[in-house]
Amino acid sequence: MDSPHPATAFKILTAEQWAQFDADGVFRGAPVDLADGYIHLSAADQLQGTLDKHFAGQQDLVIAEVDLSVLGEAIRWEVSRGNALFPHCYADLPMGAVLKLERR
Repeated sequence: MDSPHPATAFKILTAEQWAQFDADGVFRGAPVDLADGYIHLSAADQLQGTLDKHFAGQQDLVIAEVDLSVLGEAIRWEVSRGNALFPHCYADLPMGAVLKLERR
């Protein structure tokens, strides 16, 4: 059975967060993630809205495309901004789940 959700999602990281992720091989979360108890991700059609709302004016961002199948049951699609379902990761994000990077 096909999933109604996309196979990938995106995590926006500051350059400092990316450097730590790259060094550790795992991302445990940004301060907002740690406070909320899960790692915030965005689907492709939500990415620009997340950038505009939470990262406006910031430079040196790294956008990691994440293979959600690697994360399995740790991913939950939950209602968030604008009543849309967003992917939330209830586990550490391993480097092996990152498919590609974009720097902005």
